Amino acid sequence: MTDPKWAKATERGRYYTDPAGGPDLISVTNVLSSIAKPALTPWAAGITADAVIADPITIARRARTEPAALRKDLVAVHRLATERAQHLGSRVHNRAQAMVLGVPYPADPEVEPFAQQLARWFRLWRLDLTEDVEAVETTVMHRRYGYAGTGDLWVWLPTGRFRRRQLWLVDYKTSGVKPDGTVKPDDTVYDEQPLQLAALRHAPEWLLPDDTTEPAPRVHRTALLNLRPRGHRLIEVPSGREQFRAFLGAVRTARYLHRAPSAYPAVVPPWAPGASERKAA
Repeated sequence: MTDPKWAKATERGRYYTDPAGGPDLISVTNVLSSIAKPALTPWAAGITADAVIADPITIARRARTEPAALRKDLVAVHRLATERAQHLGSRVHNRAQAMVLGVPYPADPEVEPFAQQLARWFRLWRLDLTEDVEAVETTVMHRRYGYAGTGDLWVWLPTGRFRRRQLWLVDYKTSGVKPDGTVKPDDTVYDEQPLQLAALRHAPEWLLPDDTTEPAPRVHRTALLNLRPRGHRLIEVPSGREQFRAFLGAVRTARYLHRAPSAYPAVVPPWAPGASERKAA
């Protein structure tokens, strides 16, 4: 996850400050975090199991000598793995932005295989980064529905009839090598990702570097660019009205959850001791 200029972390997740002074705008990723993701539980269990299998002797010894500390460490395995993946993803996004803009980027051996795959994708599509890239790492806003988000790449590709250029909104997705040496397949698409692209596609305004806004261009098609250390794949995903309506439903859910109280009063019989005082309170 990158750090756009107007984004800020809160107790309720990421929000964007509206430079025009309006209400804070909930981030697209924050909205999507309110959606249940059934795959996360088996993933967390699996990555914890991998940690045990990788060093069973140490695990067995610690289970006898320091079980409480071991439990704490095992509970944290999936969280630390998530943080590492997010950090890697942010660095890959920053490297991609530097490539598109043609500016230097510090040496990062872990990121370089992804950069090489992105460069291969540029060459495959014969992109002229000066002519074909419309925008990169740009924040979009939808004040009417109260959300904002940052897209990775708006690029013109010759995918229309008679190779007519069409504007694509492309979102980079990365996955590194797992502890067991495997890597997530490059055709992976998660259920919430079309909603993410729909939210970005249907936002009517771009937030410019000088903190002004302008109308966002019409996007023809949307895709994920899955980058892996040894490969890549561009996958078109739907982002039309159906996906946008589903995203707006998630916006309402997220806002409800962020406003909901953390505790509710207990209900007791009226003859219970102290009931009248509870009712008055």
